[in-house]
Amino acid sequence: MAKRILARRLALICGFAAVGGLASAQEPAFVPTPDAEGIIHAHGISTFGELKYPEGFAHFDFVNPDAPKGGTMSFRGTGASQTFDSLNQFILRGEPAQGLGLLYDALLSGSPDEPDSAYGLIAESLEYPEDRSWVTFHMRPEAKFSDGQPITAADVVFTFDVLMEKGSPVYKIILKDIESVEALDDHTVKFTFREGAATRDLPMLAGGLSILPEHYYEDVDFEQSTMTPPVGSGQYIVQNAQPGRSITYCRNPDYWAKDLPVNIGSANFDCYRYEYYFDNTAAFEAFKSGNYLFQQEFSSLIWATGYNFPAVNEGHIVKAELPDNSPSGTQGFWFNLRREKFQDPRVREAIAAVFNFEWTNQTLFYGLYNRTDSFFENSPLQAEGLPEGDELALLEEFRDQLPPEVFDAPAFTPPVSGEQQLDRRELRRASKLLDDAGWPVGEDGIRRNSNNQALTIEFIDDNPTMDRVVNPYVANLRRLGVDARFTRIDSAQMQQRQKDFNYDIMPGRFAMSTSPSLELRQLFGSDAASAQGSANISGIADPVVDELVERVIQSKTREELDTRARALDRVLRSKQLWVPNWYSGQYLVAYWDVFGQPPEQPPYSRGDGLWWFDQSKFDALRAQGALR
Repeated sequence: MAKRILARRLALICGFAAVGGLASAQEPAFVPTPDAEGIIHAHGISTFGELKYPEGFAHFDFVNPDAPKGGTMSFRGTGASQTFDSLNQFILRGEPAQGLGLLYDALLSGSPDEPDSAYGLIAESLEYPEDRSWVTFHMRPEAKFSDGQPITAADVVFTFDVLMEKGSPVYKIILKDIESVEALDDHTVKFTFREGAATRDLPMLAGGLSILPEHYYEDVDFEQSTMTPPVGSGQYIVQNAQPGRSITYCRNPDYWAKDLPVNIGSANFDCYRYEYYFDNTAAFEAFKSGNYLFQQEFSSLIWATGYNFPAVNEGHIVKAELPDNSPSGTQGFWFNLRREKFQDPRVREAIAAVFNFEWTNQTLFYGLYNRTDSFFENSPLQAEGLPEGDELALLEEFRDQLPPEVFDAPAFTPPVSGEQQLDRRELRRASKLLDDAGWPVGEDGIRRNSNNQALTIEFIDDNPTMDRVVNPYVANLRRLGVDARFTRIDSAQMQQRQKDFNYDIMPGRFAMSTSPSLELRQLFGSDAASAQGSANISGIADPVVDELVERVIQSKTREELDTRARALDRVLRSKQLWVPNWYSGQYLVAYWDVFGQPPEQPPYSRGDGLWWFDQSKFDALRAQGALR
């Protein structure tokens, strides 16, 4: 099923955020060591200090360094909305186009096969003390914006200042531990971090900011939504943008960094194009006719039944199931805990109990999915069984603030339902939970509280493919006595209601990291619960969760991080924040056979960012009349 990816707000904070997540199978080749004064000088940085690639490396693994440049990669435009009306991704106003990250570079760039490392891009090198209380970046003098103006330390200072003063409210949450940013000279910039902050990932956060041009915004209002293509720091520029229809980014022919090791073998397409469609059926028909070339399929119905057409049967379109070893994401129906009726966890558990995943999977999904139960599904960060060892010791610190089942029962897992749409056993259990929570069934068959208020629940979504999933669930809830309904709204309404937290329950999915860190504050932090447009869609504001999030951020070793993430996962699952959905553990993709690919897919990525356009394949298909 198609699901909204809510990670865009998180990824735009760090230019390299979408690149990481790939675990290396090799021993680290380089471990930076401090000098006599305790300062580390290096060409890159990682969460736990170990870099795979030494100084002077030629290119990353998993790339083809000789990949030809050319052609266009085209996708369907998706994201938080199925339309766009802005080319400014840094403010709350407007709906930004997909792919705007192509316009910007950062001081550092992530590698394609390490979960938590970054190497110099605009910055040639960096230095920092062992406690990471500050970091200084030495920038490349040759770095230029897309209009040819030099990128300087003053632009880095401006970027931080303007995001904090005029950017989306989420920046104040993510960047709050940066105390100051100072230009030491034209090409040297120093970030100093707040005393007492967890500094492990702050140098990478600073190095991941998309660098903005101060001179450009002297005449352009940063706070306004705009369709005027902005000056950027990256290797692509906007060639054509038609709001709600399509946007095309093409390579800046004067891009200064194309031969840097971090760029060799990637960004092989001259252009990227995103085609927007309001209707899923129209979009699929457009893909079938070659209007766009690459499709990640989220609909199990279409995957199982829709790919029996000539272009597939004749081999012009490749249909593939690629392994996905990254965390599978926190996908579910999210309760809005800002609503009083959802304050009691028994109410939330009861509502979740009558969602029959097993029936849904077999009847609607052709058995393609597994049930999600963890916020770090399909990863070592997932809590299992009873807490023990270091995880138990950590949780013991908060025993008086946690329910007994956190310690006495295995990590919460949704019940397994029967093969009928409504599992009567779960219906009885949910009914008792609501009775105990003070919501008995009234004379009209609707559950009401002591103030005679009906238990009314509205699901919202803008995707018609969810109708067949949510409507049976709503029917089960109505059998339970809940006044439930499903309202399908347009994309603009969906985006606005999400920003304003104006919903009871909404579907959503967050792509989670193998090395979770600062983004957790925005997902589950108390500060984010009241920040308009934040990614804390559940509205959870809990001191124990806040502290566990900070413990994850403060982890000094991989073992510490895994343990603390499991404790956080266990506590979050006990709080019934959502109705867990499903995952597949693989990418379902289809694409016209016009691409070249490296011999190996990176283990934690689709890998299409390393593909290239094969002109001979394209010409052959066009000669056969398969493509225009």
